[in-house]
Amino acid sequence: MSSNQEMILQKYGDGTKENRRFEKSRSSGLEFHYTKRHLEGFITEADRVLEIGCATGYYGMYYADKCREYVGIDIVPSHIGIFQSKIDAARLKNVSCRVGDATNLSEIPNGSFDVVLCLGPIYHLPPAEQDKVMAECGRVCCDGGVVAIAYLNSVGEYAGCCVHDEWRAHYPNERANELVLKQFMDDVHENVFFFTMPERIEAQAAEYGLTKIRNLGTHFTMMMSVVNGMTDEQFALLEPLYDQMTSHESCTGMSNHALLICRKESVNRGI
Repeated sequence: MSSNQEMILQKYGDGTKENRRFEKSRSSGLEFHYTKRHLEGFITEADRVLEIGCATGYYGMYYADKCREYVGIDIVPSHIGIFQSKIDAARLKNVSCRVGDATNLSEIPNGSFDVVLCLGPIYHLPPAEQDKVMAECGRVCCDGGVVAIAYLNSVGEYAGCCVHDEWRAHYPNERANELVLKQFMDDVHENVFFFTMPERIEAQAAEYGLTKIRNLGTHFTMMMSVVNGMTDEQFALLEPLYDQMTSHESCTGMSNHALLICRKESVNRGI
């Protein structure tokens, strides 16, 4: 069991906070938009897909008609309850979900899935437990399959806070310097959100037989207040720039959310 499970359950509560997060603001929606864009071509109609940290089923519902089977696992029971209601309402036969812990997927056989999406657990867990998740992702993915891991960048998050219209009055500060830059932990939600950097997570994934295909940003804190304050016409002019920022690995470290897409090697080391 993850060491901070109770804190995570308290953070997400009845599930409504996460359920429509993609609609919360224009900037929030960009994370979901570019995650799907980065995954284009990696999920086919023949694939069995596992999503670890599926929340209330945003990606499960999106990919339902784009894969053979979709299984979602989340540690928050309220998330699974909402997801299941969506599955029932849509009468989906190839989508299922259940409560589970990303650090221990022992009920899933080795090599069961063609694609494994880990779009939340890594940035909610301390490094030692991140390693367990990496190992489990590699174990349940078939040889040659795809593992996609979402994560948060410490530099991108902190730099973004320093220029955000509402937050820059409080940043930089000594406490954030210690927690965010040295301990890779969120200074507001300690032990609930954890950071890394592109090079660190690539090396971490490689320890478990996961070789990088691409590593790209999906959401930039430094653009949040700017994007949310724009008219539709202004955003249409900004979108080509955002497309470039999310298409070049030279920009990834300045993102808040990012997505590492890997290929599982034929031999997975595990832990």
